Amino acid sequence: TRSPLAGFSTPLSQTPSISSISSEGREDLQVNQLETQIWIKPDIQKTDVDFSEILNAIQEIAKDVNIFFDELEGVNSPSKDDDSLLHHGNLTSTSDDASRLEVVGEEIPDKNKTNGLYFRDGKCRIDYILVYRKSNPQTEKREVFERNIRAEGLQMEKESSLTNSDIIFVKLHAPWEVLGKYAELMNVRMPFRRKIYYLHRRYKFMNRIEKQIIRFRGWLPRKPMKLDKETLPDLEENDCYTAPFSQQRIHHFIIHNKDTFFNNATRSRIVHHILQRVKYEEGKNKIGLNRLLSNGSYEAAFPLHEGSYRSKNSIKTHGAENHRHLLYECWASWGVWYKYQPLDLVRRYFGEKIGLYFAWLGWYTGMLFPAAFIGLFVFLYGVTTLNHCQVSKEVCQATDIIMCPICDKYCPFMRLSDSCIYAKVTHLFDNGATVFFAVFMAVWATVFLEFWKRRRAVIAYDWDLIDWEEEEEEIRPQFEAKYSKKERMNPISGKPEPYQAFADKCSRLIVSASGIFFMICVVIAAVFGIVIYRVVTVSTFAAFKWALIRNNSQVATTGTAVCINFCIIMLLNVLYEKVALFLTNLEQPRTESEWENSFTLKMFLFQFVNLNSSTFYIAFFLGRFTGHPGAYLRLINRWRLEECHPSGCLIDLCMQMGIIMVLKQTWNNFMELGYPLIQNWWTRRKLRQEYGTQGKTSFPQWEKDYNLQPMNAYGLFDEYLEMILQFGFTTIFVAAFPLAPLLALLNNIIEIRLDAYKFVTQWRRPLASRAKDIGIWYGILEGIGILSVITNAFVIAVTSDFIPRLVYAYKYGPCAGQGEAGQKCMVGYVNASLSVFLVSDFENRSEPTSNGSEFSGSPLKYCRYRDYRDPPHSPVPYGYTLQFWHVLAARLAFIIVFEHLVFCIKHLISYLIPDLPKDLRDRMRREKYLIQEMMYEAELERLQKERKERKKNGKSYHNEWP
Repeated sequence: TRSPLAGFSTPLSQTPSISSISSEGREDLQVNQLETQIWIKPDIQKTDVDFSEILNAIQEIAKDVNIFFDELEGVNSPSKDDDSLLHHGNLTSTSDDASRLEVVGEEIPDKNKTNGLYFRDGKCRIDYILVYRKSNPQTEKREVFERNIRAEGLQMEKESSLTNSDIIFVKLHAPWEVLGKYAELMNVRMPFRRKIYYLHRRYKFMNRIEKQIIRFRGWLPRKPMKLDKETLPDLEENDCYTAPFSQQRIHHFIIHNKDTFFNNATRSRIVHHILQRVKYEEGKNKIGLNRLLSNGSYEAAFPLHEGSYRSKNSIKTHGAENHRHLLYECWASWGVWYKYQPLDLVRRYFGEKIGLYFAWLGWYTGMLFPAAFIGLFVFLYGVTTLNHCQVSKEVCQATDIIMCPICDKYCPFMRLSDSCIYAKVTHLFDNGATVFFAVFMAVWATVFLEFWKRRRAVIAYDWDLIDWEEEEEEIRPQFEAKYSKKERMNPISGKPEPYQAFADKCSRLIVSASGIFFMICVVIAAVFGIVIYRVVTVSTFAAFKWALIRNNSQVATTGTAVCINFCIIMLLNVLYEKVALFLTNLEQPRTESEWENSFTLKMFLFQFVNLNSSTFYIAFFLGRFTGHPGAYLRLINRWRLEECHPSGCLIDLCMQMGIIMVLKQTWNNFMELGYPLIQNWWTRRKLRQEYGTQGKTSFPQWEKDYNLQPMNAYGLFDEYLEMILQFGFTTIFVAAFPLAPLLALLNNIIEIRLDAYKFVTQWRRPLASRAKDIGIWYGILEGIGILSVITNAFVIAVTSDFIPRLVYAYKYGPCAGQGEAGQKCMVGYVNASLSVFLVSDFENRSEPTSNGSEFSGSPLKYCRYRDYRDPPHSPVPYGYTLQFWHVLAARLAFIIVFEHLVFCIKHLISYLIPDLPKDLRDRMRREKYLIQEMMYEAELERLQKERKERKKNGKSYHNEWP
């Protein structure tokens, strides 16, 4: 719905008369609106003229003066990209802006001149910085670009670097007139009335209950996680109704000080909007700062941080020096790791897009608490029931059961009791609570996404994003250059634009899809290489000299394979990024958002397959297609496929997930923070060597920010990708590793502060940009939630021993036919799950070097292996038993029932939880009503005052209403 102010927009040339401004508006504007300062030449001093008494009389003269100065600026503007603007006082500005007009005799604080946030005069705040090198040959483009910048009304000042005279800093300032003009064009929402909170009518009984709750809370300790409200500034726009800014209706808005009415992030966003639309060369497509950055005309472009993030004085006694210092103390500091995030302050400093990322990250971290608690409970349940587990007891007591070798020749026979420790570890993760936890995590993923939608709606309301819509995006320069010969009319703007033929688009998409398929095949080839490594090294470790490795050959094989797999993952990630970039550019997306979505989808697909391919192999293929002793299936008719450990394959899956998750998160945290820290430390070290220990502190703010690291070229992509992949680890194979949510929670508590520290201290200030949600990532999260249901169903049914144990308890155990499945019903399960093999039936290349005489003093005749097969002397030797088919049927039935049950629960929850909270919906309706009433009253008051003024001045007027 459109705001009530949407219909009040007027041509920018129309300005409100003094009589049309309310008394409050006059007090706010006063003399600041009625004075001007004029710069004619560098050697002419400033002239202050008071127009407060004769404003109406000289409006026409002022127009002529503006025209004269516009012509004069064209004469005095530099014709070459030289250092003329580097000298003091050479400001090429002719703006008669009201926000910069100070009262005669006003003194400028010395702090403004030395803190590096203002021009040399200490009055013009720096809104944006451009950096270039004098040695760069793109001089003419910069000259035209900067001349057009001044023509747009922006004020400019140049400064050479203190560390390198070849580097030039261009400081830009947007006067009030420019800010108001473009704020209206961009529909920037600004506060105009304080909110009136509406309290619902409550019954006496409810009031009595609330009083008792408040009294009870008074006995409890104060919530330590809440931030001190006295420390945070009063963010006025969050307590006010807002509307799109309108210069004609300026008297409606709350303007205490024109210099601070638009905050720094908004000012920088407006300046960036202007720079993106300024031409640097004659031609239809020769426009915008991004093109100048890409062709090397400018080296960098960024808004300034608001001073230093450190202070000698305590924030509790002296307050915060600036918003950056406040963010560091109450958000990025490690001492406040347990407190909530000041999201409103983050949004004000970095913009809505970054604020939404931290809001989502904080919400995800908070939702991990119940998942981590339940996962820890499942693990502790396994610990407490370990001594009562019948299966573990039978494995540990099975000293007379000799297992067949798990590899060719060098692997020896082994007692089943030797795998006692692995059976106990398996029980910690695979116990009676595992199925419940898998169902819980599937439901948790749905609840997390549904409640995030509600949380996002509240944030969008508080941050005025409900009615915000992205403006028509500009076409990418690469798209324009490629398809500039073919044009068609844009149905929205009605202007001709480059057009990509359907056949060309389809052919490019087919090539891109083929590239994606090829890279997935590369991943499969890498997994195949890991499989060969595991098959080859298990025999090598079995013949190793060290007894520790020889006796634990399978664990050593799994551990080293996981580490090698992690290294391959990290190497392939670098390749994937280049391939995804190439394929995305090959598709030629039309706009930046289309490019970003296409690149995001490819990178996520590559990274997800790369990270989880080995895990899928261990979960669903390891030990499933090995054959049986005497008839092993072989890879390329040479290598015998790897078997599971006698205690099962779940221990391998747990090791895979634990090692990959810990190493991946550790590496990501190092690359996110450690790498920028090292780079910034090296830069500071060089500066200390050249200028001493005091040199760095005397640098202006633009010099300090230039020495920081720029934000990632892909924005928040890496941050989102890391968390989404972690979400996949937390949900997809959580049935095999219940501690995954706990590890994710611990990592995210650190991750929030790492990212905050990085944004506040190690990176240049990113441009504040708006967004309504987290974009394509929400759809990816929903896809992971659906996939997690399927994978967990297969992990429980196929990887774990949950189904075979149930079948044995109800069909073949001591309690068969009694409807019980306790530990007493599992007596004899281990023996029933092992088949018998005649040692003399071994193939020649599989026959072990030892004959097993070390166990009983004579060569072994029989050994056991995990499977449901007939004995060697049966009519069909080594054929599947009836129990095998019962287990297989039960597994398939469990998968179908589990999936349908969980999907029904997920859809039911999605249906029952509305996207908008009821109180928010009521507040939005109430606000819309109040805004309409207030705007009607304000207009009525203004018209009545105009009528009184006309009466007072004796002017005739029509008998219009009212």
